[in-house]
Parts: sequence; C-alpha cells; structure tokens
Amino acid sequence: MTPEQLSFDLLHPHPLLIVISGTSGVGKDSVIKGLKRRNLPLHIVVTATTRAPRKEEAHGRDYFFYSRREFEERIAKGEFIEHAQVYTDLKGIPRSQIEDALASGMDVVARVDVQGAATLRGLYPQALMIFIIPGSFGEWYERLMRRNTEAGEDLKVRIETARKEVAQIGMFDYIVVNAENRLEKAVDDIATIIAAEHMAVNHRRIL
Repeated sequence: MTPEQLSFDLLHPHPLLIVISGTSGVGKDSVIKGLKRRNLPLHIVVTATTRAPRKEEAHGRDYFFYSRREFEERIAKGEFIEHAQVYTDLKGIPRSQIEDALASGMDVVARVDVQGAATLRGLYPQALMIFIIPGSFGEWYERLMRRNTEAGEDLKVRIETARKEVAQIGMFDYIVVNAENRLEKAVDDIATIIAAEHMAVNHRRIL
C-alpha cells in the first residue's frame, strides 16, 4: 500500500452498521433522538411497524406506520431486510434503508429489538452491536408504567420477554447504560464507541 492509498483509507473509512438494541422500555428511541440532535454523519434507519403512532411520532420520521395488510404486502414484495412479530405488532427494516446508505459510504444506525439484532448479526457479522440497559430494574419498570401503553397481562409478557432478551447479551459488543436523567451520557458513550471503532486497526468492514 502506497502512502497515498493509506492517506485515502484514513480519510474515507469503511462505513459501519451500528445496531442499537435492548429490551422494551430502555429508551432506544430517546437514544436515537439524542444521536440525531448531535448532527453526526450518520444515517438513522427508519423502521416500519403496524402499531399506532404514539404522541408526537410522525410517519417517515420516527417510523413508517403501516396497516397490517400493507405491511404484509411489502413483505411479499421482499422490501424488508428483516421483519418479525413483536408482541402484537409487526416490525421490520426496509431493505433500502440499510443498503442504500452503506453504499453511499455513510455509517448506518439501526434501532431494533433483540430478535431483530440477532437477524442483523447473522446478515452482517461485522456489525457493531450495542445493548442499552437502564440504570436499574426499578427505573426500567417505572419507564414502562409511565408510557401507559402496557398493562396487566401485556406487561407481564414484556417482563418475561425482557428476561429472555437479557440472556442474549453475549451477542453484543458493548453495553451502554441509559440511566434516569442521564440520556446525554448514554449518547456520549455511543458516539465515543463509534469513533473508537473507526480508529481500530482491525476495522469492521461491512461491505
């Protein structure tokens, strides 16, 4: 490799696929919004779901909100790189959201549940996997209660699912704590991880 080639590689690193995951209620959406506020050179993947929008969520910005029928039609057309039934809803990642951004040379950030993270790990073994955890179980439980979107049996299902998801933590490369009132610290940690991975001698080559 010539000095000129080395200089080019240092200035134009290979893009990363950054997978951010965690159990329901750990603040994945808040972390993603925090990354967006930093105006970092990242493409944030917009995922698709059949659930109804929450307050202040917008189609195409936070999620692509589809009816179940429309979602299933898009599955049949092969538009999702991965999709799954998550609790009572369908969720998936539009293929173009990852492939087009990586091809352009941008780092790509995908926010997925643990099931989706396992699928992406299989498709992209060199993906950078980050698992978000709350400061404590009590914090996590309080967040679920404040969201007021789970109750009764559904809440029990989410707690049991969370236990199983945490058992898969070995699949991830990093753990980031998103403690109560410490969101910016969590975002700082993720930005630091991304920067460090770009400086690693054995860089993760997705493409």
